[in-house]
Amino acid sequence: MTYVVTEACIKCKYTDCVEVCPVDCFYEGENMLVIHPDECIDCGVCEPECPAEAILPDTEDEAEKWLELNTKYSAEWPNITQKLDPMPDADKFAEEKNKLENHFSEKPGEGS
Repeated sequence: MTYVVTEACIKCKYTDCVEVCPVDCFYEGENMLVIHPDECIDCGVCEPECPAEAILPDTEDEAEKWLELNTKYSAEWPNITQKLDPMPDADKFAEEKNKLENHFSEKPGEGS
């Protein structure tokens, strides 16, 4: 089992999860984070820390499609190990639907 970051992270990019991760398995895109599934140790400490509730265990039905996205981009984006400020207007976008189709960016973030 692993955890995955889902659509709720897009345009929010809260990094509370990064701060508590004991193995630094988060990777940063321009407007979301992903978890490297081979590095995640399934401890689950990140899930309750996410204000957007964007992190799920891969055993959840809706997590299946996100496992592929997390796997792909964790191999391409830089590792992030420190908490950063969320994106501007993160609270505004937290509840928005269809963020994958409307806002997802394949561009990498800056990492830390």
